[in-house]
Amino acid sequence: MAKKGSSKLNIAIIHPDLGIGGAERLIVDAAVELASHGHNVHVFTAHHDKNRCFEETISGTFPVTVYGAFLPRHIFYHLHALCAYLRCLFVALCMLVMWPSFDVILADQVSIVIPLLKLKKSTKVLFYCHFPDLLLAQHTTILRRIYRKPIDFIEEMTTGIADKILVNSKFTESMFAKTFKRLDAQGVRPAILYPAVNVNQFDEPTNSYKLNFLSINRFEKKKNIDLAILAFSMLRTLGGDVLQDLNLAEASLTIAGKFLLSYLPGYIEGCFMLISGFDKRLKENVEYLEELRSLAEREGVSSQVNFITSCSTAERNALLSQCLCVLYTPKDEHFGIVSLEAMAAHKPVIACNSGGPVETVKNGVTGFLCEGNSREFSLAMAKLIQDPQMAQRMGTEARKHVTESFSTKIFGQNLNQYLVDVARTKRD
Repeated sequence: MAKKGSSKLNIAIIHPDLGIGGAERLIVDAAVELASHGHNVHVFTAHHDKNRCFEETISGTFPVTVYGAFLPRHIFYHLHALCAYLRCLFVALCMLVMWPSFDVILADQVSIVIPLLKLKKSTKVLFYCHFPDLLLAQHTTILRRIYRKPIDFIEEMTTGIADKILVNSKFTESMFAKTFKRLDAQGVRPAILYPAVNVNQFDEPTNSYKLNFLSINRFEKKKNIDLAILAFSMLRTLGGDVLQDLNLAEASLTIAGKFLLSYLPGYIEGCFMLISGFDKRLKENVEYLEELRSLAEREGVSSQVNFITSCSTAERNALLSQCLCVLYTPKDEHFGIVSLEAMAAHKPVIACNSGGPVETVKNGVTGFLCEGNSREFSLAMAKLIQDPQMAQRMGTEARKHVTESFSTKIFGQNLNQYLVDVARTKRD
């Protein structure tokens, strides 16, 4: 039964690749929450590796159907956008031909499917824009600019066809208006629906924590993981000025982005862990991992770093429970779900003072917002090393903040209302 105040809807969700990134986390949360509101939810995708996915996608809460897994993700490591378009169009076409009509279709990331989905007049389409792809793509050469020109144009035109557009933050809302000038001139205004985190998955903190800093990210250059290594390396040099009179011989640093650093000479003996999402199919993941290993070598901390390329949700949660703080290094990040996960786990966050974290992290209350350089990050880290009780207080405030503003329950209620409203316009 649908929950009181809403009607039962048949909802399809189309997502390009059902992996383990932030966009995938949002899609999974959307499917789970909409199903909990009594709707029939079906997820369609071009790729779903049951060994590398969120547990909910294989638990039976909602069905997942894959079409087009045989289609290439790239052509000799080029034409990624074109291949993504073709894969998603194939998914949408198969869905339209092989399945009955849906009341509402939720699509994200690839907007080119919207005109195809709108061929069925009775179907409404809601598009979730994580960030304009135009701004994520490289336009560095003449050939790239020629290649991207029609793709960028298509992105704007097809996005505007959706019955409702949602974005993940005020920052993305502002970039949407600056990027899609035609849509902005036409009065197209997206609504903001913040991603969320399931706070119930995290246990109450214990007093047996370690002085670890954790950083969780995918192995992509835009995630700026270099900053975590450089900040850790610089933290060692702060010892004489900042960490004086501290006995931290048995302490450790854990940075979850997906590697592990250990040992601050003279002050900290332990580990620094960086846990990042890693996909060996992606050339950038493979190359960036090697670059980070080389950086750790140059900084003299390679023997203290352990790169973790994958871990389960339970393993991630265990790492969060053991750390003092989470470092979130991307600059101008559209939203940053990791910050919410950290705060939900009662941990403060050190993040760049730009993009989505500005809207989620309360500076000086639930963590620190810093300029994106290694010295600022290392100074913030040193504050928490000097005063672990501060980290505990911040963690308590962080959990309260996420529960009140960014829980999956609130996310589900808001998303459900958007979908019900869009479906109602169809009936009216």
